[in-house]
Amino acid sequence: MITRQDIIDAALRLIGPHRSVSTLSLREVTREAGIAPNSFYRHFRDVDELAVALIDMAGQSLRQIIRDARLQVSSTQEVTRPSVMVFMAQLASDAKLLHVLLCEGTVGSDAFKQAVERELQYFEDELCTDLVRLADQRGQRVHAPELAAKAITRLVFALGGTAIDASPQEREAIADQMVTMVRMIIFGAQAMAVANPEQLRQTGAAGR
Repeated sequence: MITRQDIIDAALRLIGPHRSVSTLSLREVTREAGIAPNSFYRHFRDVDELAVALIDMAGQSLRQIIRDARLQVSSTQEVTRPSVMVFMAQLASDAKLLHVLLCEGTVGSDAFKQAVERELQYFEDELCTDLVRLADQRGQRVHAPELAAKAITRLVFALGGTAIDASPQEREAIADQMVTMVRMIIFGAQAMAVANPEQLRQTGAAGR
């Protein structure tokens, strides 16, 4: 009997860095899965619902991988590079779920974009918790940790999208840039946490 996972696996075989899930047709997916359309409808209302399921699965998978990587790093170790390298390793492994997550936020229906936005929010929430926890362990503070987490998440996913078609050498350079930029955000947020209100106002005025 065909299962929900069988249909998801069929869709994953059809997509990749150059093929968005938003371009899949019901006919293609059912043919790849070797089923009739009626069997598809027992599990999904339409291809949009299938795409959202793929996005949700991608987010859950990547969050677990990065969470496991962070748990292997002690509170005295630097977390940024190991986390970035895990992200880039997944990208290089032709993990189609990650490609879905990186690409579907800019194409496809509103349902696709909302699903990606939801997954990004999950990443931001977990990262915000980690930023506060690590800062506390080291006797530090982070200014507006929720904004710092958002800046880091959006940066990493934007650069990840550019790295999909990059060569191994280019990906290595992108990873190094990503690490440096993430550290800039974190160090900046830490510096702002110890600045007095007048310094923060002056910084804000200079940035406008």
